[in-house]
Amino acid sequence: MQQRRVAGVPLEVAVLNYDEDLDEAIRADLRDDLDAGFARLVATHQRTVVTIAGRVSDRPQDADDLAAEAFLRAWRALRGYDRERIEILRFRPWLVTIVLNLARNARRDASRRPRESALDNAKEPVSSSRDGAEVASASSDRAELVEHLRALPERERTAVVLRHVAGLPVPEIAEALGCPEGTARSHVARGLAKLRSAYDSPGPASSARKKGTP
Repeated sequence: MQQRRVAGVPLEVAVLNYDEDLDEAIRADLRDDLDAGFARLVATHQRTVVTIAGRVSDRPQDADDLAAEAFLRAWRALRGYDRERIEILRFRPWLVTIVLNLARNARRDASRRPRESALDNAKEPVSSSRDGAEVASASSDRAELVEHLRALPERERTAVVLRHVAGLPVPEIAEALGCPEGTARSHVARGLAKLRSAYDSPGPASSARKKGTP
């Protein structure tokens, strides 16, 4: 992950290299050997799936489990698809839709159980090559971002993550969210506006950040 500002919001951005021609290679493998094709599908899209899972889940440390469950669902679905359906399948938005549905189900199930700490995030291992203050600052920034993202309505949060963290184009976001492209753009714009407002508003996190600013 690297950080960059989008409309004044410091977002952690994953650089996800993706070539749509790879999907055709995956289809060819799936036609010849389902196992080989699925292995290539995972290798091609795993980073995208894990990245999105980590930002739309209420418990980012569960991203790997959520991603694994998404690929399991995908594997079971592919076993039942005929060749014609596989030929028209667009793998990235299809996988993203599976992840979003699983994350939604996880939130629904969690609402029925006692809630854990809102900022119960995965801890970044401390590297001996990094200054302790730098690691602490990065962890604090990450926790603040997660807190602000979690405060957004689900669709706006998801749209921002898909567009500005995972770098998906608007048509794929619209497909994953099941809405028109104009609506997807509106979700992204409203989500960013609310994030910017959250960072600009005075509060404990904002005050701490300003206090540490020279």
